[in-house]
Amino acid sequence: MAQEFTVAIELGSSKMTGVAGRKNLDGSITILAVVKEDASQCIRKGIVYNIDKTVQCLQNVVKKLENALQTKITKVYVGVGGQSIRSVRNVTIKDMETPTIVTQDMINELMDSNRSMSYPEQEILDAITQEYKVDQQFQLDPVGIECSRLEGNFLNILWRKAFYRNLNKCFANANLPIAEMFLAPLALADSVLTESERRAGSLLVDLGADTTTVCVYYKNILRHLAVIPLGSNNITKDISSLQMEDSEAEAMKLKYGSAFTDNADIDNNLQLAINSERTVESRKFIDIVEGRMQEIIENVWFQVPNEYADKLLGGIVLTGGGSNMKNIERAFRNHTRMEKIRIAKTVSQPLSTNNLKGDIATLPDDGTMNTVLGLLAKGDLNCAGEEIRNDLFATDEQRPSATGGNFNAQPQRTGVVQTEAEKQKAEEEARLRREEEEERQRQEAEEEARRLEEERRQNAPAKKFMRTMRKFFDALTGDENDD
Repeated sequence: MAQEFTVAIELGSSKMTGVAGRKNLDGSITILAVVKEDASQCIRKGIVYNIDKTVQCLQNVVKKLENALQTKITKVYVGVGGQSIRSVRNVTIKDMETPTIVTQDMINELMDSNRSMSYPEQEILDAITQEYKVDQQFQLDPVGIECSRLEGNFLNILWRKAFYRNLNKCFANANLPIAEMFLAPLALADSVLTESERRAGSLLVDLGADTTTVCVYYKNILRHLAVIPLGSNNITKDISSLQMEDSEAEAMKLKYGSAFTDNADIDNNLQLAINSERTVESRKFIDIVEGRMQEIIENVWFQVPNEYADKLLGGIVLTGGGSNMKNIERAFRNHTRMEKIRIAKTVSQPLSTNNLKGDIATLPDDGTMNTVLGLLAKGDLNCAGEEIRNDLFATDEQRPSATGGNFNAQPQRTGVVQTEAEKQKAEEEARLRREEEEERQRQEAEEEARRLEEERRQNAPAKKFMRTMRKFFDALTGDENDD
């Protein structure tokens, strides 16, 4: 019998990572295989710009996983992230003529109205409810409360439509069904932030190779999301301006790089070796690294909304490959004046890596795989198919078409991104609901018009009689006056 496991794929800035794992009853995750594929020629800053090469990378990742597990893969979980993802606040309002008890249908109507918002060249990936305003009071769950005005406050997560379409097209062309799409930053947050950090307010910073992702949480709700197009590779490029190869610059960054160096500890006469023939001044190297790092930190802090800047009692949580730079905590502390800073090296779920297969023998404990592990933790469907048998005459089973998995018309879990098939179905169902509501309102208006017309007809003889009598009495009165 074929084994059961879940598969997650992360399309990162410089590489594509696939992980297969199995959830255990005690809440831990057994990692079965990890594979990586260089995606620098088709993915830039976390977005697809070459569809054909991305399809090839996807197929290579799946093939490697299948070979490692000796089992076919029928579907995968996918993370959506990268440049141009941002959050925008939106408010939708429903006014009632008379005080009315709020129903779930009213809430769904506000959600549909928010989802129907149009942003130029932008696609709504997810809509996160902040709170509802019932008359003058804020409520998280207003159903059952009587009011005359209902206001929904939402945080819409946007991405460029072209990036969204390209991503969906890649999986369709690779004939690889999507079990479910997740917003990668939110899947990461669910796996590295503690309950108290999310509740008290925290700033999650994922320092990647080409991008830095910023998430602001307060009272267990995502309040802001942004992706900054700056990462640790920018530091490498700055170092390479000292007339050296990128590989040499990367090696120097890893060996000597520090996010902060006290001026008293800098030796102006110290020379750092580039290779066996060349050196560079220590101070010049430090200024380059610190200058770029300072720019990244300033951009991160700029993303924090003013109303939450003094409410982040949970502190700052750093993760990603860039969080491994020496003195990174001190650099953030100097600029933000926040003392509570934590580096998340791995996810909160217990991991088991016995007999790990694939491209690596041991799971790195440096924060570089936190996102894909967070995606794996979100998955709850079996992605395993038939066992692969070494039979010369056996034929491969064709995978099912990429339909986008199951879709539930009810409000989805936070962080779930609809595939194109799901989005079309959701739009169709929302359209049908709007048409049903318009038809209901039209019927009510017609019924009210008929009722008024009936009352008018019933009252017409009486009014005619009263007018006749009034004229009769007026005539009598007039005759008496003449006498």
